[in-house]
Amino acid sequence: MELTKGLLSILLTMILTQNFILAKFLGICPFLGVSKKVDTALGMSLAVIFVMALATAVTYPINKYLLVANNLEYLQTIVFILVIAALVQMVEIVLKKYIPSLYSSLGIYLPLITTNCAVLGVVTLNIDNGYNFVESMVCALGGGVGFLVAMVMFAGVRSRLESCDIPKFLKGLPITLVAASLVSLSFLGFAGVVENIFA
Repeated sequence: MELTKGLLSILLTMILTQNFILAKFLGICPFLGVSKKVDTALGMSLAVIFVMALATAVTYPINKYLLVANNLEYLQTIVFILVIAALVQMVEIVLKKYIPSLYSSLGIYLPLITTNCAVLGVVTLNIDNGYNFVESMVCALGGGVGFLVAMVMFAGVRSRLESCDIPKFLKGLPITLVAASLVSLSFLGFAGVVENIFA
């Protein structure tokens, strides 16, 4: 029961209160670039969830049994980036072959998952928090779902903005940043809720 409660706490924390985009400000590039349409935001988010989970599953044993065991922790960032780059290439090849419409709509942002700091952030966060393998996977899943929630929610906001009468000086990036800050503020309300559930 205590284990389940701990895992649920990690999951909800990563989705709501420690959201990579809205609380940690990681992954802002795809957040602003691919969130114009809900379907594109959803596709990008699913790719990020897959890469986060796979990167965590691959980097955890590499870190524990290869880097830490041989006192090579200083190579973590380089090794993690190489692993993430290889995984993104795999996702890119699969999407190009089986879902070409999503591949073309994601455009340059798909290869940018390689440098998406949210993916690197989740694997380093797992190490910093001292999570075991199961906790790391739950953290990666929660981080990915949080990424998806933020992307889809913001895509919905941006689609509504297109039908609004926005003053000329706010059109484009300014109104996008204002909307992003308001969406980010909306997630602050979850902080107390999650703390009270697991208190």
